[in-house]
Amino acid sequence: MGGAEQVLSLLDHALAGMGHASVVVACEGSATAGPLLATPLPAGPLPDAARQAVQAAHRRNVECALDRHAIDLVHMHGLDFHAYLPPPGVPVLATLHLPPAWYPRDIFRLARPETWLHCVSWTQHRACPPSAALLPPVGNGVVVEELPARVSRRGFALSLGRICPEKNQHQALEAGSLAGVPVLLGGQVFPYAEHERYWRDAVAPLLAQGPHRFLGVVGFARKRRLLSAARCLVSTSLAPETSSLVAMEALACGTPVVAFPSGALPEIVEHGVTGFLVRNPREMAEAIREAATLDPEACRATARRRFSAAAMVARYADLYARLARPGQIHAEIA
Repeated sequence: MGGAEQVLSLLDHALAGMGHASVVVACEGSATAGPLLATPLPAGPLPDAARQAVQAAHRRNVECALDRHAIDLVHMHGLDFHAYLPPPGVPVLATLHLPPAWYPRDIFRLARPETWLHCVSWTQHRACPPSAALLPPVGNGVVVEELPARVSRRGFALSLGRICPEKNQHQALEAGSLAGVPVLLGGQVFPYAEHERYWRDAVAPLLAQGPHRFLGVVGFARKRRLLSAARCLVSTSLAPETSSLVAMEALACGTPVVAFPSGALPEIVEHGVTGFLVRNPREMAEAIREAATLDPEACRATARRRFSAAAMVARYADLYARLARPGQIHAEIA
């Protein structure tokens, strides 16, 4: 589950728990608290024609949701949300989960009335072009109370995320080798030529040398055990990260984060307190060794204070109340 899907799921279940109805338009197989209008999603990469067909199906489901239910707000999360915006009439809030440059420039000057945008960090917000539709950021949150696991702290460093060039995991493995610390790498290699080539040429050879290990896709239960046991989480991303749910999850487990200062990561990691911000594999190796000197309770306290899902939900509930028409139904649109 990606970051956008994780946030959507938290909001969907929270709305249901608050007594609202949440109607979700998402791909087939999605687990939701309320009604799901499922859009079939072909396996593998989508060529342009297939992508347009999926977007058209998604748009029909959005319109179907509006026809069947008394929707008072549509909340959209997809990178291509502009391709299936509903007709004018119902207010729309679009969360920009990805770097602003990854969206078409036109989304910042949409003609559709009552269409609002917001980011998930101030770093991301500052990278957006000026727009009357752009609201202040709403930061992400994680289920802080559910994350810590009762496991012993162990000596490995942990790296989690999709395996691709911009996530740059080979440098996490290089840093682990320099530190003399094994790195456990969890994630998925999606069937894109560039991702598969990166895995084959840059990551797999380093894994073959040891002592590092590839875990594949890691579910929630295993992730919380790994995060609680790791000496640190490492992030070598080169992308302008808009947030980092896994960094927040690590802190909730009392585990410091060692990261390149990409995008919004300096908003999450307090250097020398909850982790270290570094510039290259050599500095990362030193920080991996030093991670054991940081106080786990400082990490947990920061997560409770700044990154709780409950606080995120409360901020969205307030925003919904200000944007939505009176009523009891919200729609979460993937």
